[in-house]
Amino acid sequence: MEISNARSAECAGTDLLLVPVGATEQHGPHLPLGTDTTVATTVAARLGLPVTAPIAFGASGEHEGFDGTISIGTETLAAVLVETGRSACRWARRLCFVNGHGGNVPALATATTLLRYEGRDVAWHSCGVPGADAHAGRYETSLMLALAPDHVRADLAAPGNTAPLAELMPAMRAGSVRDVSPNGVLGDPTGASAAEGAETVAVLAAALRDAIADWRVSEHGRLS
Repeated sequence: MEISNARSAECAGTDLLLVPVGATEQHGPHLPLGTDTTVATTVAARLGLPVTAPIAFGASGEHEGFDGTISIGTETLAAVLVETGRSACRWARRLCFVNGHGGNVPALATATTLLRYEGRDVAWHSCGVPGADAHAGRYETSLMLALAPDHVRADLAAPGNTAPLAELMPAMRAGSVRDVSPNGVLGDPTGASAAEGAETVAVLAAALRDAIADWRVSEHGRLS
């Protein structure tokens, strides 16, 4: 059930509400700005639970060296998440933010910690698989070929900086993604496929389903 298209009566007594949290940021020359939002929304929808419209602007300051990126920053995003949780928890017994962008994590941790302190049963979960490249590489390109192939410019796909993310983080923290990758890609989209993307979506949805079933919340509000 999509909450934005539901009637008030249908929302009454909602046991668990999913809120996708994405970003609007450059994903190389070949992927759309809303890639993270598309992934988070799709994964959340796979569970068959009530899902809100996504929070589509995130904390994406590291990508602001590229046109199209809109970042509202960690502090503002945290405030949006807090007010979303406070409002939704008036009628939803439990809420999970489904995150599609790594830069949102500090805001999610801050917001859910406060919401839980206030007595609300709120947590967050990030979409991701171990070993995937960091940004606009094979992992995200495969996902978007499966989810929104008409929005992928495969003819513009090209490798970026393929060094491990840990090696790139100091320069990115001091500057931006552009400082380590002129095309904004952290990884290599070569070999990406819709079939691989479809398999990954299934893995991400299963991981979210399992995390929700266990509902073990860390001290930072993350489902573990």
